Amino acid sequence: MEELNRMNVAEFKQSVKYPVVVVLDNVRSMNNVGSVFRTCDAFRIQEIYLCGITAQPPHKDIEKTALGATKSVDWTYFDSTQEAVNRLIDDNYSVFAIEQVEKSIMLHEFEAEAYKKLALVFGNEVMGVEQDVIDLCHGCIEIPQFGTKHSLNISVSAGIVLWHVIYSYNRK
Repeated sequence: MEELNRMNVAEFKQSVKYPVVVVLDNVRSMNNVGSVFRTCDAFRIQEIYLCGITAQPPHKDIEKTALGATKSVDWTYFDSTQEAVNRLIDDNYSVFAIEQVEKSIMLHEFEAEAYKKLALVFGNEVMGVEQDVIDLCHGCIEIPQFGTKHSLNISVSAGIVLWHVIYSYNRK
């Protein structure tokens, strides 16, 4: 780690985070959960909200892909995603679901730096973000896709969206 000039867990905990909360809405794969933890560590995301059936650390299947990021990234569990989103709204977050819906904002048109506090909701591998949750959000962001498939793995989506968001914050 020294050669790569990376911070350790204690330094990460003390570091300034980007004002972004990632919300996992009933994500069933522990490998996906672990991958999102690792991505959130890479981009110094403030926190992850694990909701509904989303598994919680510690678990070996989460750690398989998290590679220790469950120790660096803060997380909170909520029984329901609606409860988590309502808390974020009460705390003045702008909440966006990552979903394909009418009037969604294409990712390349989304200007994250316009929001002081941002929450991003990623949905279940099969069902996506629940409609009740979408209805609570301030909007939806869509990742443009050009092939025969019309969805991406949730951990891939998280990587793409979080990279764009952090890039946007750093463009200032």
